[in-house]
Amino acid sequence: MGEPPVEFYYEGKKFSPIEFLNNYLQIKIDDYVDILSYMQKPYFQQVEYEVPDNWWHSDIYYNVPLNVFMEALKHAIMNGYTVALGGDVSEAGYDPWQKVGVIPTFDIPPEFIDENARQFRFSNKTTTDDHGIHLVGYKEKDGIDWYLIKDSAAGSRNSGDKGFYFYHEDYIKLKMMDFMVHKDAVENLLKKFKEQNE
Repeated sequence: MGEPPVEFYYEGKKFSPIEFLNNYLQIKIDDYVDILSYMQKPYFQQVEYEVPDNWWHSDIYYNVPLNVFMEALKHAIMNGYTVALGGDVSEAGYDPWQKVGVIPTFDIPPEFIDENARQFRFSNKTTTDDHGIHLVGYKEKDGIDWYLIKDSAAGSRNSGDKGFYFYHEDYIKLKMMDFMVHKDAVENLLKKFKEQNE
């Protein structure tokens, strides 16, 4: 990738990367939290996410049961927040032409998608952290939750609605391991987390 820039111009103004973050973007990094759900570490503790991309061994991930994970994710998106999702997009039910991520029944029937199925795939490395995407919307149709995903990968531009997919709720449950969101979006979860650790 080469050396990072010491300075650059944006909209006619000169910035260093830190100046751009602090003065233009004004993102307070400490206001964002990462929620994880896997069984190999205790729930309701901050843990290390044991994947190659976490090469600095950060242990700030809030590990929660899958039902809490899904509730917090849905609560965030329904209350106007967007969410950074991390998980696996190399699945048979991931179709860049149809613009969907689903779990085919030949993989696992929906009624068996739970924490054990999720952990099994993570442990045997059929679920990886191979991609990060942006969750930007939500729709319930015929009693099923569908999540609108904005993706920057080349495959997401194969057909219309360039860059967008719908993920079935089962796809999120089984294949998305963590999400990052503004702490205000998961206020109740963080409060419960604190109570569990007092």
